[in-house]
Amino acid sequence: MKINNLVDLHCHILPAIDDGSPSLEASLKLARQAVVDGIRYILATPHHMDRHYLNHAGDVAAAVKVFQAELDANDIPLTIFPGQEVHLNGQLIKNIDDVLGIDTGRHYLLLELPHEMVPSYLDEMIFQLSCEGITPVIAHPERNAQIIAEPKRLYKLAEDGVLAQVTATSLVGTFGEQVQRTAKEFVKCGLVQVVASDAHALKNRGFAMTKAYQVLNEMDSQYPERFATNARNLLNGDKIKARRIEVPRKQRKHWLS
Repeated sequence: MKINNLVDLHCHILPAIDDGSPSLEASLKLARQAVVDGIRYILATPHHMDRHYLNHAGDVAAAVKVFQAELDANDIPLTIFPGQEVHLNGQLIKNIDDVLGIDTGRHYLLLELPHEMVPSYLDEMIFQLSCEGITPVIAHPERNAQIIAEPKRLYKLAEDGVLAQVTATSLVGTFGEQVQRTAKEFVKCGLVQVVASDAHALKNRGFAMTKAYQVLNEMDSQYPERFATNARNLLNGDKIKARRIEVPRKQRKHWLS
């Protein structure tokens, strides 16, 4: 794993398209921070179909093309790919043609759950996506209130072949001790397969990818190479090596609907 060659599969770097960056200037600043943090490739993942944003596939692709030209003009060695952070909703399959995958073949989809809970129809949606040949990659499960309280929920999803992405800042403790503990537990249990930044131009929402890979290395020296390879394989639409999953320890905090 080359630390200046990292792939970031979850990043809100595009200007004025969601809550990630208010302007081109802010986006270029984010891009420079990404390079300093060892990142070479970024999947731009603006919010799509959540309560606030609708970023159509064609619009995202066009925005990436314009932003890449700005990066090149400013000699920032970063390559951007079009993607979306797709919010789980009942209209997902109906609007699947307006959805960008992590890879161009849409074998993988970055799927965001509500922060508070896991909707009861998630299992049915996963089945419908599988019928389309799509494997969901759940974004930041370690920050979902219900999954924190009921970690077995993620284990059951993993049993069904669902993948998950842990946030770099979760691993390094930016979101607090409980989220960090949950993130590390999911790594140990094989329930998350890739680390990404989920970076925004907001305080405490930076990249922290290098630090996250250091945390992974402290946990197990094999983790950094595995996670880096998984990120590349997901971006390329290739299969990732499955590893044995384990049931996570129970969390003590209660979850209330």
